[in-house]
Parts: sequence; C-alpha cells; structure tokens
Amino acid sequence: MEISKIQESIAKAIEEKISGEQRRYLLNEQLKAIKKELGLETDDKTALTGKFRERIEPKREKCPPHILQVIDEELAKLQLLEASSSEFSVTRNYLDWLTALPWGEYSDENFDVTRAQKILDEDHYGLTDVKERILEFIAVGKLRGTSQGKIICLSGPPGVGKTSIGRSIARALNRKFFRFSVGGLADVAEIKGHRRTYIGAMPGRMVQCLKNVGTANPLVLTDEIDKVIHL
Repeated sequence: MEISKIQESIAKAIEEKISGEQRRYLLNEQLKAIKKELGLETDDKTALTGKFRERIEPKREKCPPHILQVIDEELAKLQLLEASSSEFSVTRNYLDWLTALPWGEYSDENFDVTRAQKILDEDHYGLTDVKERILEFIAVGKLRGTSQGKIICLSGPPGVGKTSIGRSIARALNRKFFRFSVGGLADVAEIKGHRRTYIGAMPGRMVQCLKNVGTANPLVLTDEIDKVIHL
C-alpha cells in the first residue's frame, strides 16, 4: 500500500514537472511571436543572413565573382534550412569564414632597400650574410614589382633569431606578419583544414592566418618545420 502511494506521488511530481516545462515552452514561443510581430525581434535566420550580407557588401567590388556566387548560394540555402538541423550549423560556420576573409585587401608593399637595411640593422646585430641575402631578395622584388610566392628558408639552432628575422622582413616590406608552428604536428588537417561536415570543423592554418591579419598578402612564417611528425 505504501509503495503504491509513493509511486503515485512520484508519477504526480513528474507529470507536474512535464506540464510546467510544456507551459514554459509555450509561453516562450508566444513571447517570441509577439516580439516578432511588434518588430522587436527578428527571426534568427533573417538576422544571420543580414549580418553576412552586411559583411560582404563592402568587399563585393574586390571579391572574385565565383566567390560571390558561392556566398549567395549558401545564403539562399541557409534560409531554407531549419535552425535545429546540423546542416544549418555547417552552412552558418562556412558563411562566417567566407564573409570574414579579406577578399581583395592587400598591404602596400615597400621595396625600399635602404629602409629595409636600416630596419634589419635596428633589429639584429651581425648576421651580415643573412641580411645581404634578404636585401637581395627585396631588390629583386623591386625589379619585378612584386615578391609574391617567394620562400626563404632560415636554418640554425634555437635562439639565433630566425623568427625575429621573419618579423623584420615583414616590417621592411610593410606586410602583416603571421607565425604558426608545426612542431609536433601529426594531423595534416591542421594545415589544409577539416571537412566541412565534421563537428567543430576548422579551416586550415593559412585561411585562419588571412582572417587574423586582415590582408591577403601577409608574410607567413612556418616555424619548427624540421619537427613535423611524419606519419
């Protein structure tokens, strides 16, 4: 008899809790509908779409046409998806990165060799052969009108100034500087990026670099490349 009363009491408590949660959910939905009707709150999807459109609008003239086409397609797709679906999160994350990248934004490069030599001498004592090679690199860039796509390999024991030399080159060229270390890196997805469908997927380090520095022509230093773990 006592067990029966306890069971009834538990069932009643559960029923009251469920009905309370249902009532709370119903009231919240009604409140959202009222706010939306009064113009005090917009739909989540509409707000997101508006935010992404505002981000890309100033970059439309410089952004490549095929990128704009992808963004417009993804925005249309976002409007049709349910906010609770996993595909919605994937599309939102993809648009977040697409609209945040510095499309067509470049730093004005400076190929003044005299200025570069002064900056290198200010930042580092000695290292004459290294400085001469860097000045040669800048001089060739001045003749060509660009230093795009060039790679300099700096080797030496820890603490000799490889990273700071890279920073000085960026300052001399008037470029943004970004450093990332690959020491101990075992997953190639850290560099090239994850598949979009993975939960918590992130783009590669180079794409993250572009978003962080805000220009499309930064000087990137890949540090500790000799310590990459080969699988």
